[in-house]
Amino acid sequence: MQSLRSCSTDIPPPLSSSSIPMMTTTTALTGAALSFDEEESTEARIRRLISEHPVIIFSRSSCCMCHVMKKLLVTIGVHPTIIQLDDHEIASLPPPPPPATGHGGISSRNPVPVVFIGGSCVGGLKSLVALHLSGHLIPKLVEVGALWG
Repeated sequence: MQSLRSCSTDIPPPLSSSSIPMMTTTTALTGAALSFDEEESTEARIRRLISEHPVIIFSRSSCCMCHVMKKLLVTIGVHPTIIQLDDHEIASLPPPPPPATGHGGISSRNPVPVVFIGGSCVGGLKSLVALHLSGHLIPKLVEVGALWG
């Protein structure tokens, strides 16, 4: 699974007083988390990434819904880690939880993009927007430390 790769958040890091760009927390964590252990399976690597990042999105490289997810989270003040998966890696994502409401989880037909918050699968864009509109997204982000309360 050496094709697993990370994307930046498309937001330039703030400049320090000496005008030297500073690394964002997401970039620093992503660099460390994507260290490859040749013996680590694709499934184990994905589980590790989910556990190491408070907010992580798995996507395909050409997914416009991932861009919308990212923009929603950035607007709230969260900078998610975004991992682009190849088609053969998508099958290694953990299965979604059964939908608790009519909003549904991840469809088996289109499992990405998918967002995990605090190690729990939220689902796709529809589930993320439903969580936000219900007023539960921000408290969940604060709870996992992805957003200051």
